[in-house]
Amino acid sequence: MTGQSKREHRAGLLNGFAAYGMWGLVPLFWPLLKPSGAIEILAHRMVWSLVLVGVALLVLRRWAWAGELLRQPRRLGLVAIAAVVITVNWGVYIWAVNAGHVVEASLGYFINPLVTIALGVLVLKERLRPVQWAAVGVGLAAVLVLALGYGRPPWISLCLAFSFAAYGLVKKKVNLGGVESLAAETAVQFLPALAYLLWLGAQGRSTFGTEGAGHAALLAATGVVTALPLVCFGAAAIRVPLSTLGLLQYLAPVFQFLLGVLYFHEAMPPERWAGFSLVWLALVLLTWDALRTARRAARNLSAAADAAQGAGGAEGVGAVSPDAGAPSAASGVTSGVTSSVASGAPSVGPAVGPAVGPAVGPAAGTCRQES
Repeated sequence: MTGQSKREHRAGLLNGFAAYGMWGLVPLFWPLLKPSGAIEILAHRMVWSLVLVGVALLVLRRWAWAGELLRQPRRLGLVAIAAVVITVNWGVYIWAVNAGHVVEASLGYFINPLVTIALGVLVLKERLRPVQWAAVGVGLAAVLVLALGYGRPPWISLCLAFSFAAYGLVKKKVNLGGVESLAAETAVQFLPALAYLLWLGAQGRSTFGTEGAGHAALLAATGVVTALPLVCFGAAAIRVPLSTLGLLQYLAPVFQFLLGVLYFHEAMPPERWAGFSLVWLALVLLTWDALRTARRAARNLSAAADAAQGAGGAEGVGAVSPDAGAPSAASGVTSGVTSSVASGAPSVGPAVGPAVGPAVGPAAGTCRQES
């Protein structure tokens, strides 16, 4: 690795840590917006996110994609579906944090890679390797244990995990960059969100402007909280391997879990620890299998290329598929990474985002968390 490559790699890692760090620490932000309710916060997030990314795209003169999108009704419909799904994800996450369910929300992003794999099997008819089946089985056992511990199914976790996995599935079909995707989705959300805020104001129930300038500024900052991690993620995605991003994605739920336990002092009885331990075991299996498969694929590709070169055939090299030896189903690391894209989500994106997030095609926009 050259000096320039090392600097690029280091910058990518720093941006990756920054992106997932911000998504992981976002539970500290939403409580600052009280007494605003979750729906009002959600509406402000939609409005101010569009304002921010709209200005950014205007400055960068990156609008060509919008005309192309408008001429493709199917892609436009998928963007609308993605906007609806991420609206559910964002809203549930904001409500969960402000209602004192940070730990359960973090669980949603721990199990998201498992749900993504399950959707790959059910929707895309992908084939799983034995270790992946084992990981999914352990994850299912974890959900059952947690349901016993909570006295109910962990609905918040399941809603976040399934909505973000579905978001990643739709995003995979849309193939837009991260900032462009956020602009398109928030454009769909904008008018309903603005109408709700105007109605709230007409009812005298809006907190924007009635709780002081500081509170209004915090509501406007929801756009920054949404877009800034995505920008950092984009800078990371073009500089570091997907496998690295796949490992970094776990920083966000780890930080959220630690905040829930250590800062918000949420209860963690033994059965809840047991359930989380099973989830972490499933993720260890998934990550180990993904890294092992990636190394094997790289060795196979390198050996095939060497053999073709040794035969003196440039055509032979061209005939080797870059996907040779790749897994047939989304692996633990890449599926998490390939499912998102702050809201990050992710979803590497989507390839993986809370809905904080956060959805790689450009690498910058395929994996993000949407908390």
